[in-house]
Amino acid sequence: MPIYAYKCNACGFAQDVLQKMSDPVLTVCPTCGQASYAKQLTAAGFQLKGSGWYATDFKGGGAASAAAVTASAAPAAADAPASAAPATKVEAAPTTGSCGGGCACHS
Repeated sequence: MPIYAYKCNACGFAQDVLQKMSDPVLTVCPTCGQASYAKQLTAAGFQLKGSGWYATDFKGGGAASAAAVTASAAPAAADAPASAAPATKVEAAPTTGSCGGGCACHS
């Protein structure tokens, strides 16, 4: 059974009422007796837990956030000067190997 929030517009009394969906709407305030008791609009009273499409698509800090960070960092790297680029590693030729040192790589 759902819980409905009611509030009296005359005296300000507020109350949560457990009712069936088929029960009639309350209109008389239990405190002041006025016919100004009205149902209030409230947020849904459930929370999704576990894994599923909602956990990855609608929560903050998911894969979409990481993709946005990567996309925003790419233009900054393209605008960087060539001197700021990381140096490439040049490997030295082995001093001895299967060639015996008489090849073009040792001269």
